[in-house]
Amino acid sequence: MGNGEKKRVLILTADAGFGHRSAANAVDMALKQKYGDLVETIVVNPLDDRRTPFFLRDSQADYDRLVRRVPELYKLGYDASDTIITSAIVESAFTVLLYEVMLDLVRETQPDVIITTYPMYLSPLEAIFIMFGRDIPLLTVVTDLATVHRMWFNKAVDACLVPNEIVRDLAINYGLSPEQVYITGIPVNPALNRREGRDKLSLRRALGWREDLTTVLAVGSRRVDRLLDSLNVLNHFGAPLQLAVVAGKDENLYAQLQEVEWHVPVHLYEFVTNMPDMLLAADCVMTKAGGLIVTESLAAGCPMMLIDVIPGQETGNAELVVRGGAGDLARSDLEVLEVMAHWLMDDRRLLQERAQNAAAMGRPQAAFEVADLAYQFALRGPVRHRHLFTRRTLIDLFNRNQVRWSRTGDLSTLSQSEDQSS
Repeated sequence: MGNGEKKRVLILTADAGFGHRSAANAVDMALKQKYGDLVETIVVNPLDDRRTPFFLRDSQADYDRLVRRVPELYKLGYDASDTIITSAIVESAFTVLLYEVMLDLVRETQPDVIITTYPMYLSPLEAIFIMFGRDIPLLTVVTDLATVHRMWFNKAVDACLVPNEIVRDLAINYGLSPEQVYITGIPVNPALNRREGRDKLSLRRALGWREDLTTVLAVGSRRVDRLLDSLNVLNHFGAPLQLAVVAGKDENLYAQLQEVEWHVPVHLYEFVTNMPDMLLAADCVMTKAGGLIVTESLAAGCPMMLIDVIPGQETGNAELVVRGGAGDLARSDLEVLEVMAHWLMDDRRLLQERAQNAAAMGRPQAAFEVADLAYQFALRGPVRHRHLFTRRTLIDLFNRNQVRWSRTGDLSTLSQSEDQSS
């Protein structure tokens, strides 16, 4: 394919939480804005394929229930799988379970470059490359800010795109070469770009919010505990505040919010699609330490009051925010009161300092940096990599698990014969 022709970009994601899908959508938007007719993007969640085993499909919904009801069990499973031996077993399992789905997807889309925002697809893709003796440029977008599972760091990738120096060092420690690792930030909606010049007051007018009050954006979901209790503190805080509360598709929470006797101006939303505008319009955000909301808040320069931290990767997110001075932890009603009181003292001096620190840490251009790298790799074309497994090893694995690996047809126009061995 010549460099002047349209490049096809396959973006793989998942719906275990909001972060993977949000990052994929952000890269999709950035590619279309930056490159227009030069690219064709396809965003797919392979776990939704009807041939994907039901327990993998259901795991996306189970994620919500697990992290809320038994967070310590979730942390135990996360930590237990983050070892060399256990990760190898899990990666082999995903290779067996997803190989056929992923192979058909690659054949149908014929991508010039593949971007994945979910780590479980890396091993099946590596197996496809080995079996066909040819690679497709592969980029991983890591969607965790500090505590990152080793399965994100597959050596078969052309580029591992990480949020910061902490994760870059972790990637290299897990065996990636420095040349494979790029610091881009986590992709966020391009609308969070503060350089577009949209000021808080104009955004508040458009949202129907008062312009003269300190505005707290509270973001909930089915995975956020204590939001109602924390809001009750602010509802009786005494200082002039305005609340904007997003229930995040939690119908029960939204119903409870409507029953509250509010003593401050409040705006209630069950679900929104304009979160970038809200973050840019607010003075601070009250939420849990999820990777998506933390990343978006930093990109918007919006300081955070973190009222909930799921053990595991969110622990690192919270530590990053607090250490960087971009927010504070408030794990009890008293701490919510203390944080807000400290923020508003001396004409909101500390709140403004937190906002400056958040803006310094944020990377609102991340999606465009990822888009640029993806387009460059699509132009460059495939480069053969050294892989951990041989073709014979994979054939033995597939035969033992009754996976149909022998098929006719090419992986792409650049593929070599299926009969080639490694």
